[in-house]
Amino acid sequence: MSHDSVLVTLAVQYGLETGYHDYRGEYRKFSDDARAAVLQAMGVDPTQVNTNEIVKSSTLSMLPAVHVCTQEESCCELRLDSFSRDELIKATVNTENGQVIHIECLAHELVQIIDTLFRLPLPRLPIGYHQLNITVGTNSESCVLIIAPQQCYEPTVIHQGHKLWGLSLQLYTLRSGYNWGMGDFADLQALIPQAAQQGCHLIGLNPLHALRPADPAHISPYSPSHRDYLNVLYISVPDIPEYSQSAQAHKFVAQSQEMLKELRSAQCVDYVRVANLKLGVLRILFDEWQRNEFANAAERTSAFNKYVELQGRALYLHALYDALDNHFSADQNHRYGWRSWPVEFHSPSGTAVQQFAHQHANKVKFYMYLQWLAAEQLAAIQHLARRHGMSIGLYGDVAVGVDPNGSEAWSNQQLYIVGASVGAPPDPLALKGQDWGIPPQHPCELTRQGYQPFIHMLRANMRSVGALRIDHVMTLCRLWWVPRGMEATEGVYVRYPLDDLMKLVALESVRNHCLVIGEDLGTVPDAMRHAMQHFAVYHYKVLFFEKNFDGHFKAPHDYPRHALAVVTTHDLPPFKSWWQGDDIALRTRLHMYPDESTQEQVMHERQTDRRLLMMALSRSGLWHWHEYQPLPEYSFALMRAAYLYAGLSQSALLVIQPEDLMEMIDPVNVPGTSTQHANWQRKLNSDLSSWLQQVEVQEMLSAMSKARRGENPND
Repeated sequence: MSHDSVLVTLAVQYGLETGYHDYRGEYRKFSDDARAAVLQAMGVDPTQVNTNEIVKSSTLSMLPAVHVCTQEESCCELRLDSFSRDELIKATVNTENGQVIHIECLAHELVQIIDTLFRLPLPRLPIGYHQLNITVGTNSESCVLIIAPQQCYEPTVIHQGHKLWGLSLQLYTLRSGYNWGMGDFADLQALIPQAAQQGCHLIGLNPLHALRPADPAHISPYSPSHRDYLNVLYISVPDIPEYSQSAQAHKFVAQSQEMLKELRSAQCVDYVRVANLKLGVLRILFDEWQRNEFANAAERTSAFNKYVELQGRALYLHALYDALDNHFSADQNHRYGWRSWPVEFHSPSGTAVQQFAHQHANKVKFYMYLQWLAAEQLAAIQHLARRHGMSIGLYGDVAVGVDPNGSEAWSNQQLYIVGASVGAPPDPLALKGQDWGIPPQHPCELTRQGYQPFIHMLRANMRSVGALRIDHVMTLCRLWWVPRGMEATEGVYVRYPLDDLMKLVALESVRNHCLVIGEDLGTVPDAMRHAMQHFAVYHYKVLFFEKNFDGHFKAPHDYPRHALAVVTTHDLPPFKSWWQGDDIALRTRLHMYPDESTQEQVMHERQTDRRLLMMALSRSGLWHWHEYQPLPEYSFALMRAAYLYAGLSQSALLVIQPEDLMEMIDPVNVPGTSTQHANWQRKLNSDLSSWLQQVEVQEMLSAMSKARRGENPND
């Protein structure tokens, strides 16, 4: 077999695609070098593999490691290499609630799929996680059997035809007179009653995933240390029950008043100083709680122990990682996460790690304590939102991947690929492509692990929210792998088990009563679109991008119902910036356009888009403008009209960004940059709670409620 044939065969076996259609519709074939580099990152060297290693063994297991199906499908694939037609197939299903179901049939009654692969019919089973046991002759095997519902959860109020609106904010950007330099759970709690009173039914948040407390300067919420746990800097220290009883903590805070004033008034979040202040007080509270110095210590200890028991070993490993990370951060050479630690600490099960865990058990417990506090406060906020009549409440966001030096990658090193990173091909937002620096998961290893990491991630992120946005939802279908040392434009798409993953999303969605939204911007394969529709995963519709083939903006009635509509996002400029072209000027200053002609083309397209948007607003009766007139200058009224246009859409959900209510220009994040722009740092211009009391803003929110009810917002 030639080298080219080996490469092609291996590419098929490991899910590498041959090419793709870019955002302009042009087909681009992946280079052999790039595909070979991706295979090598997976641990397969095409130059060292022979034919015999490629041909699959004929002695495969009867059952896969895990089988996922819906209640309606109710079957399992069974591999039988050689058998008698009268062979008796015995099976039992042990359901998660303890029921045992027996199944028997003869081999010739099975439906043959291909070659030695057969379909074993199963009775209708309850949704959930079960175990299937098969016996054929003297051979017995077991596998995890997961039964999923047909579709994801949808709240009754939406199912009845109601359309809702909400706010979408970056939690750390919130200002108040009582936070400690960044928006926290207290700010969110204070916002809910006021927002609910004005008709808000959901509050969207940036990913709240755990970052690395030992390195608070690593701030991107889309490059977390662990997605199953929370960023402890969002803890509101004054809301911890023990805080009111701690004289030492109050003394610490009293001595930090000048620092607090500086942190609150700063334009950007100073994460390092905020972390030093919060973690200092939290350590005081933890030590005093450990010494049972508080009146309710027994009750609180019981609640903590219950939380730790429910979270199990995963929480322990995450806390152990944070303790190790804090320990090594004192050394400049070892402060960049686990890959910079001494090699004997690289394995969670290694002797050195176990000795550290024994010697520093209290430090490990401290980080479990922080996770408990954060989870407790977040859950209380969701309960508060529901009590105030919000149909959705909190709307969470789960990142597409993790920091390669963080806790999740350290805890499960077999799953993550170190020789490649996840990114995106060139698109209008990033013409040079994107390399996000996060490691992809090995699709074969994910299956071997019975999808448990994926299931736990979904469950953790759905626990305290009413809706969840899956960032870059195409990750369930395929991911753009950029081999180490290559440019982002030289990536390769690698396929993932879409059907199984979507069924798992549906299962956890129904169990957690959590609506699911897939961020499907950019290059989206047809298989992903069809799967989203089939499983009732909501689309993510951005006004700026919703256009017909002729370039005109889609009419509100052309938006799909199963969607969340936005005018702009954290990766796009605020509306005022978009209208004035400030974002183009910023990208020019940051040297983000490949050449001058590209910049001129973008400016020309923006001018065209502004005229087309005015035409759309005019057709909808939201603005009086004729094509022969010059474009209007930016105004709050113009921004209001653009939002109401989206508000009139058929989409069941819509969110408003506070940056637009405050007429801000600076974006939250500029994709394709790291240190060139203050991403994930700048705050809102003002206290959002105060801003929502402005007459102009209240009138806009009232008009939005009318638009969502199908009424004329101008009446």
